[in-house]
Amino acid sequence: MNGLHHIPKRSLFALFSLTAAFMLLASQCARDGNQEDVITKPDEITFWHFRSEPKQREALKAIVARFEQENSCKVNLVDLTWNEGKAKLFAAFNSGTAPDVVELGGDWVMQFSSGGVLKNLTLSKFNLDKFAENTHPAAKFRDSIYALPWNLNTRAMFYNKDLLAKAGFTKPPQTASELLRAAEAINALGDAQMAAGNATNRAYGFGANGSDEHRLHKKILPFFWSAGGTVLDDSGRVVINSKANIEALTLYLALARSGFIETQRQLDNIFVRGNLGFWMSGSWLIEKIARENPKLNYGVMLMPSLRSGTASSTEDRKEDHKEDHKEVPQGASIIGCNYVAVTYKAQNPILAKRFILYITDGKQALELLKNFQDAGIPANKKAMNDDFVRSLPHNDVFLQQIATSHLPPMHPHWLDIEKVIEDAVVEALYGIRSPEQALNRAQWLITDIVTRP
Repeated sequence: MNGLHHIPKRSLFALFSLTAAFMLLASQCARDGNQEDVITKPDEITFWHFRSEPKQREALKAIVARFEQENSCKVNLVDLTWNEGKAKLFAAFNSGTAPDVVELGGDWVMQFSSGGVLKNLTLSKFNLDKFAENTHPAAKFRDSIYALPWNLNTRAMFYNKDLLAKAGFTKPPQTASELLRAAEAINALGDAQMAAGNATNRAYGFGANGSDEHRLHKKILPFFWSAGGTVLDDSGRVVINSKANIEALTLYLALARSGFIETQRQLDNIFVRGNLGFWMSGSWLIEKIARENPKLNYGVMLMPSLRSGTASSTEDRKEDHKEDHKEVPQGASIIGCNYVAVTYKAQNPILAKRFILYITDGKQALELLKNFQDAGIPANKKAMNDDFVRSLPHNDVFLQQIATSHLPPMHPHWLDIEKVIEDAVVEALYGIRSPEQALNRAQWLITDIVTRP
């Protein structure tokens, strides 16, 4: 298989240590939610955030400076990284040194809210009415709000127009079968390049995310959903070994055989160089292309439907009134949403709540986006539909894709579930187990996780 490489081992010790630490945290800090706002440090709060790159930090500082001026206060900013941030948060909560306000990834919020370390915002009459509906599940635990959505992104399918044309296709694929045929045809071009001695710039049909912790699941879940499958059904029952999911994983393996298996970072680079036909990525890739290879002839399309029938294109949807038009659900993708929350022992909870309302307001979220495109689209519905958001390159596609995108399943042990899913995909990718065997094993492991006391 092209791009086959060694499967790196994960640090199970680190995972179990963090899980154990947070279990201890939860047992120490679990609350009934009826907390009172006690101010122990007037006119000052601390905000731990992940906008740590220089350009991002400066944009955030400008927004925070206005809040400080308007409220005659001080906001202490502390940078975190996505690689180490969660471990630092665990340590801070366990040692009693947690910040007043914290930024959290969408797949983290429930673990923290269920651990009793965040303020119950419903008690302060907070609501989610201003935010996109598909961001709400992660903000809530047991029908109470513990965080506010800030900004979001999704993944769409990038494609190389020149490679597609050389392979004999006049338009991008819209169904699973068309996608596979196009990827195979582009990969055949690469095989011919190899045979001619041009291995350096060979073309690959499809970028398949391989072993890549916390990223691989963001590629396979859209395949599950687009095929009509899921991981946990509405009642919380584990259904990962469904027929739809097995077919979706089988397609992912077929696409991988017509392409290159690597990490997200490397596949972004390969696409930018012009060597990849299809690759599922986020809007940050647009800025990277503009910076590193502005002449690249590429497009961005919605995830194709993996269900039977013919998925409708944008043009098709304009003709839905035709009686002979059979609509098939558009392919789904995944939402990555960042949230902000007030910690349970915030030293100035009233000011902290005022701050998260301010920072998640559409105006402020929009300003971040104007300063750097990978800030994410505002989760605020009004700002999401702002003319500036719609004017950004390919954002019309990303906004359409958001409408059919989902958050990962909401469960306090999601990160353990995520690991099982990613391990199952890796086992199938490298032939250790068949798709059915891999998902049957995942079914058993995840069932054990969700039935923990």
